[in-house]
Amino acid sequence: MPLPIPLTYAPMDAKLVSTLPVGPNWQYEPKWDGFRCLAFRDGNRISLQSKSGQSLGRYFPEIVEALSELKATRFILDGELVVPQDHALSFDALLQRIHPAASRVKMLSQQTPAMMICFDLLADEKGKALYDHPLSERRVALESFAKKFFRNPDRIVLSPATHDLKSAKEWYADIGAALDGVVAKRLDLAYQSGNREGMVKVKNIRTADCVVGGFRYASKGGQVGSLLLGLYDSEGLLNHVGFCSSFTTSERSKLSALLKPLMHGEGFTGRAPGGPSRWSTERSSQWEPLKPQLVVEVQYDHFTGDRFRHGTKFIRWRPDKSPRKCTMSQVRHETAVHPLHLIRPARRRKAV
Repeated sequence: MPLPIPLTYAPMDAKLVSTLPVGPNWQYEPKWDGFRCLAFRDGNRISLQSKSGQSLGRYFPEIVEALSELKATRFILDGELVVPQDHALSFDALLQRIHPAASRVKMLSQQTPAMMICFDLLADEKGKALYDHPLSERRVALESFAKKFFRNPDRIVLSPATHDLKSAKEWYADIGAALDGVVAKRLDLAYQSGNREGMVKVKNIRTADCVVGGFRYASKGGQVGSLLLGLYDSEGLLNHVGFCSSFTTSERSKLSALLKPLMHGEGFTGRAPGGPSRWSTERSSQWEPLKPQLVVEVQYDHFTGDRFRHGTKFIRWRPDKSPRKCTMSQVRHETAVHPLHLIRPARRRKAV
């Protein structure tokens, strides 16, 4: 008998909110900074499927091997693939695993092995469907499955969960920036494949003051398309760290006049913006250096690999801030506690 859902089955998703919901029908979990993954095992066949439906198995052979070592031979797990490094989870090390060369993937799987953190069970060890059961039942089944079958704490582990909002907030205090945030899931709902009805998330959102070291033109109209952001390193060099393009129409119309007196400056004295992507138009690929005098406060979610992982959101101009005070120290979020500290107590806790 085949597994109850196909490999194309879409994981449930979360709606971004500003505060966590309160009430007896909610379960809280850490939001891990990794690749979402559904793991299917049907006898000797093991498949890892990404959130977008792409196969991940060839990129994470150590996870496939760990799943093959479980005594359970028919199941479907929902979880997150992460790579632990130092006192954090390294998203950059995770990205490096998506490489076409099998030899490099094998080398990285040994040098920077991944871990799957499991937070839902869609089919049990007999292949019986659980996705149509409420989360309150699925969680109990998952904890029972983990207790019975998880034997390699470096590869396949159970994600913690709590019904206590205070405990969820303490995760922020203990782990801080090393977590991606916290999610809350409805205990009374079945698995919400492909929608955001049963889960919300509160993400760690941070701000930084950056120097505007240059700008790129918009693809049409000759307006400013995005500001190129920089931060000073310990050697006093201004390094390009990302961009900001979240301006309203009225704000964008004023940018040209604001930037014109600063044009033809030295721009970035350290790492400069890279070349245009193959999707860029000739106009949008051009960038102009500026005198490093303008400071902007932006909102961001992740800073990895010496740059903002995504585009940032404009907050305000900072004429009161000295550009030289805009250093990398703002985005070096250190924590004395590894985020996987949450995993080890979870293995000793009673089921929620």
